[in-house]
Amino acid sequence: MVTGLTQMTHMRMEIEEIPDATRRLLEHSAGGLAEAGAALRRLQPVMVATVARGSSDHAAAFLKYAIELVAGVPVASIGPSVMSIYGRELRLDGCAAIAISQSGKSPDIVAMAQSARRNGALSIALTNTAASPLAAAADIAIDLSAGVEQSVAATKSFVSSVVAGLAILGHWTEDAALLASLDALPGTFARAITVDWSPLLGALDGYDSLYVLGRGPAYAIAQEAALKFKETCGIHAEAYSAAEVLHGPARIVEAGFPVLALAARDAAETAVAEVADRLAKQGATAFATTTRVAAAQQLPFAATGHPITDALALIVSFYSFVETLSRYRGHDPDRPPHLKKVTETI
Repeated sequence: MVTGLTQMTHMRMEIEEIPDATRRLLEHSAGGLAEAGAALRRLQPVMVATVARGSSDHAAAFLKYAIELVAGVPVASIGPSVMSIYGRELRLDGCAAIAISQSGKSPDIVAMAQSARRNGALSIALTNTAASPLAAAADIAIDLSAGVEQSVAATKSFVSSVVAGLAILGHWTEDAALLASLDALPGTFARAITVDWSPLLGALDGYDSLYVLGRGPAYAIAQEAALKFKETCGIHAEAYSAAEVLHGPARIVEAGFPVLALAARDAAETAVAEVADRLAKQGATAFATTTRVAAAQQLPFAATGHPITDALALIVSFYSFVETLSRYRGHDPDRPPHLKKVTETI
C-alpha cells in the first residue's frame, strides 16, 4: 500500500487475523449461536435492547439496523448509566437484551445486563472473555473466540461481535441466505484487507478533521471508522448519516475538506453516492466505496453479495487503511496516548 512502512504492529496482526477469527467464531460457537436464535424465535420479542459502549456500541448499532431490516423488530440502545449511576430499573418483559463487551468486565455494562435479566428480558451476552462477569450475568453467553487482542484499538473483536449478532439473527429468522453469507465472510474479509485505499492517504495530508458518512448498517460502520480515526491517528472525524449531513454539517464542507462516504451494496447505495457527489461539487475532497459516483473519487471494496453483510466488509478495508495511516503520520496505533485496552466505567 505504502512503501517504507515495514513495522508489524499488533493492530496489523490482529487485522490480518480477522478472517480466521470469523471462521473460529462460526465453528466454535455454532451451538450457542443457534441456541440464542432459537430462544429469540420462541420469545418473539416485542423489542430488542442493546447495552454497550465504544466500538461495542457501534457493533450494537450495526445490529440495530440488521434486526430491524431482517426481523422487523425495533431495537433501542439503553444507556448503561440508567442502572449504574441512576439506579433505575426498566420494564423489559417480552423483550430481549443484547450486551456486548470485549472484556466483559465493565461494571456499568454488567449492571445493566443484570438489571435487564432481572426485569424480564431474555439476556444475551457477546464477549471475547468467556469467564467474565458479563457472561455470568446472561441467560446465554456467546464466546466470540477472537483470541487475545493486544492493540488498544479493537478490530477483530468488533468484527466478531457483529458476526455473532448476525448469526443469532440468521438462526432467529431462519434466514438461509444471511447464514450462507456469513459462512463466506472469511474469504471476503481476506480480500477486503488487501484493497488499496492509498489515494486517501495523500488526500488527508494537512487535514486533522473530516466527515465519515454512511446509511443503514454502513452508518454504524462510519461511526466505528470515525472513532478509529480519533483513536489511532488523532484526527477529529465525525460520523454522519448521509442524510443528516445535509441538515447543517454540510455548511463547513468546502475547499478540500475530506469526506469518506462508506456505501454498501444495499438500498441506500445510490443515496450515499449522490451525497458524496454533491459534497464533491461543493468543494470537498470526497471518496466513496461505490462505482455510482461521478464527482467523488471511487475507492475499491470487497463485495459480499448480501445487503446486510456488505457494509461489514468495509470496516475490514478501513482498518487496514487506518493502521497504515497511523504509522504514516508517525503514530503507534497499538498505544494511543491517554487510552488503555480495558475501560471499566461505572
